[in-house]
Amino acid sequence: MDDDNGFKLSDELSALREQVRRIIRDEIIPIEQKIDPDDAEIPKDDYWRLAGKVQSAGMWCMGAPQKYGGGGLGTFAMCVLTEEMAQHRMGLYNPGAGVFGRNPPPVIYGGSEEQIQTYAVPTLKNAWHTFFAITEPSGGSDPAGAIQCRAVRKGDTYVLNGTKIFISHAHEAEWGVVFTRTDPKAGRSGITCFIIKKGQPGFSAHPIRTLRTSALPNEVAFEDCVVPVEQRLGEEGQGLNLCLDLLTRLRFPYSACNIGVAAAALRMAIEQAKRRSTFGELLAKRQAVQWMLADSEIEVRAARWLTWEGAWKADRGEDSRMEASIAKLYSSEVLGRVVDRAVQIHGGYGVSKELPLERWYREARIRRIGEGPSEVHRMVIARNLLR
Repeated sequence: MDDDNGFKLSDELSALREQVRRIIRDEIIPIEQKIDPDDAEIPKDDYWRLAGKVQSAGMWCMGAPQKYGGGGLGTFAMCVLTEEMAQHRMGLYNPGAGVFGRNPPPVIYGGSEEQIQTYAVPTLKNAWHTFFAITEPSGGSDPAGAIQCRAVRKGDTYVLNGTKIFISHAHEAEWGVVFTRTDPKAGRSGITCFIIKKGQPGFSAHPIRTLRTSALPNEVAFEDCVVPVEQRLGEEGQGLNLCLDLLTRLRFPYSACNIGVAAAALRMAIEQAKRRSTFGELLAKRQAVQWMLADSEIEVRAARWLTWEGAWKADRGEDSRMEASIAKLYSSEVLGRVVDRAVQIHGGYGVSKELPLERWYREARIRRIGEGPSEVHRMVIARNLLR
């Protein structure tokens, strides 16, 4: 115990974080300043130029398994890096503008080796967009009870009918996964996952305009969509078992995105307070503004450590469901408060499209709903405390 002097990032992870930070500030942000402030992606030429640099540096798909071409980093390491990747205009829903690679839905790794080679490997190699369809008009926070999309087996195929809602990238994805009900009487044990290919007959996706401009959500429809049994992911009735642990883990990088944008907004607010004067005095000298900045700094730090704590537990293979709810809930609400204060400190510039604050302000509101609304996560936390 004599050498137990507290936690410190490894030299390797610190160097990776610095490299990510440099790419965001020196490459991504200058490109964003030249394009429409609501663009969802950077231009393709710029994308592949930067993706090539990232691949050469060995920083491509750093969270994907090494055996399939990724970097093999754990949940905690990806939280550290994702926080940096998110610190630019489109970063909340397109961290790093995707130049660090795009990952397939993690449930694919619960499939057969043939499925992984057919779908996951080319996705990692080619940075394909994919989709994950679980939420329905009947609800998204209770998939075991809300899923009504049906899959009926007929010989060596299944016939899918139903609707999914708010499914990111479904209109442009090469493939994706959908969760359906195969046994109406079996509850959570009656849900099965399928792979859906681009252009599959009976499958359609229609983008929905929302507050955000990146990763447009879609209404997805299945109308007598015939899916071969080879496209079933895992065993029939095991769909939720495939995804729930993975969904829990994904909430930590999701939280890290919230923290990254909050940290960037706070940095902008500090700079503005140091240079803007009102009635002959800098904002930085006004107690009202000082307290805004102090509160934001405290909340960002708290959100970061709550996220890190849960990510460590996930990497150790421990039950981190409550920690995932805490991280997601707190980071999303902190994001909204920090960005709101930054807008206030910037005044009129805060709501102009000249700065990224206006976009962050809009998109931050969605984060209290996406990945489960705050109320559901409070319920999860309370149940864990009271059980």
